[in-house]
Amino acid sequence: MAVLVVMTGSWGAYRALTKSLCGQRIQVSIAVAPEIAPAVRETAAKAAGTELRLADRCVSVEVSASAPADVAAAVAGHHHSSLGGLGQAGGKTSVPDVWIPDSSMWLQRLRSGGSDWVPDDAPSVARSPVVLAMPEPAASALGWPNKKFTWTDLFPRLTSDIRLRTGIVEPSRDAAGLSGLLALAAAGEVTAGVTGRQTTVGTMRALAIGRSTLRDELISRFPRSTDVATVAKSLSAAPLTEQAVIAYNARQPSVPLAALYVDPAPVPLDYPFAVMPGTSVDKATAASAILGLFAGDAYRNRLAAAGLRGDDGGIGAGFAAPKGAPALTAPVTAAPDPARVDTALATWSAITSPGRLLAVVDVSGSMLQAVPSAGGASREQVTVEAASRGLALFDDTWAAGLWIFSSQLDGATDYRELVPVAPLADQRQRLLNSLADVRPKPDGNTGLYDTTLAAYRAVQAGWDPSRVNSVVIMTDGKNDDATGLSLDQLVDELRKTMDPARPIEIIAIGIGNDISEAELKRITDTTGGGTFTAPDPAKIGDIFLKAIALRTSVKR
Repeated sequence: MAVLVVMTGSWGAYRALTKSLCGQRIQVSIAVAPEIAPAVRETAAKAAGTELRLADRCVSVEVSASAPADVAAAVAGHHHSSLGGLGQAGGKTSVPDVWIPDSSMWLQRLRSGGSDWVPDDAPSVARSPVVLAMPEPAASALGWPNKKFTWTDLFPRLTSDIRLRTGIVEPSRDAAGLSGLLALAAAGEVTAGVTGRQTTVGTMRALAIGRSTLRDELISRFPRSTDVATVAKSLSAAPLTEQAVIAYNARQPSVPLAALYVDPAPVPLDYPFAVMPGTSVDKATAASAILGLFAGDAYRNRLAAAGLRGDDGGIGAGFAAPKGAPALTAPVTAAPDPARVDTALATWSAITSPGRLLAVVDVSGSMLQAVPSAGGASREQVTVEAASRGLALFDDTWAAGLWIFSSQLDGATDYRELVPVAPLADQRQRLLNSLADVRPKPDGNTGLYDTTLAAYRAVQAGWDPSRVNSVVIMTDGKNDDATGLSLDQLVDELRKTMDPARPIEIIAIGIGNDISEAELKRITDTTGGGTFTAPDPAKIGDIFLKAIALRTSVKR
């Protein structure tokens, strides 16, 4: 009994002393990409109670493995918005105090929604190159591991070699997939003009055939046996991280994966340490102390055990480098231009998301105005060129139609149907020919509101549940039809016409400086969709791509 009393008293004294030494604890939540979670968790645990202190307070670290796409969706949702391709965040994912996604491209994409959604400064705490993963027999047939590969060399095989089955993890949800997509797009741009665009689109379509939403699902499609028939039916190539290849081969599969380090190297994953805006001063100070733990040999060795490199590309003890891996340290690769990321994702969306679209093009007299930045071409000409390029992205699963509008184009009617909405397989050339014949009406005004309502009703009449149904209106002016609907009347009629079971998005593209963005936005806010503006009409091609990527309302 005496011993028990002494022990109990000692424990109580220890607890009291500990509490007095720590004071109020600071709780810091860290959401990390799953592959780096073990290294982060072990590093934080080793420092608990010793290094992690602020004055008289101890820091408690809660590390959770969270898919970057889920946290990104939560961040956007916190700001009552969404990120293209992600949808809404699940109820189990919340915004942490510190976020370590696998790539700074997540932060870059979120900044496009709001500059204050994520921090400007987020230092790297690990690195993993993006490679082209292939079963070793397939890679050997191409000359691996002795041959140096370029994306330009690989283009013909990825697009036309029937023996290669290519795939990719959905780039809007996977940073390695996005990095690979950017590398392919950049290589396609080496060939200028129409041929270069066709090459890029062809490669993207080849990848899209074998795309997966989840990385584990894609990896499971690599061959599991050396049987010739199995190899022939399995996945042959996909952009993945070096870490994913190392982790796969660690399981000693019958057919190991080769990692092809293709030149120019895709943007590597850099695992940024992001202290999220809104985090309290105490937690932010504690986070700075936590960041200091991710250095030194012990931490680098933990990264090596997970198949990851240090932030400078160097490796720790036990790192299982794939054959042909580059030198121990690699130069830091600059983050991609945000505009390139937007364009790549928009092109991917246009290629992979089947749509049913009615394009409605302004042919009022103001569309004759010359665009100095487009070599003197008219607003109409640059608009038609953008629509024609967009059409080239759509495969035969799409359905599309074409209207023009001004004022009194057909008697008192402000709009005219040139091509009805129908599968592109049946009328692609007819659409291209009709676009080429579009001419502005020199004395025409802009009958925007009547046209918008009519176009919405036309798409609704043939609504297709298997496709994203949308109206894309391209205009350079405000509604100036005095005898037609007012904006209030248009909004009221749209609300009466809309059917939640048959969603249709209106996407408005405003060209030049004479539009009323507020009026267009009121229309698109009513129906769903979005308003995009191109103050410089020469930029309408990029705007058109972004607008197409916005489409989200496919009913499943």
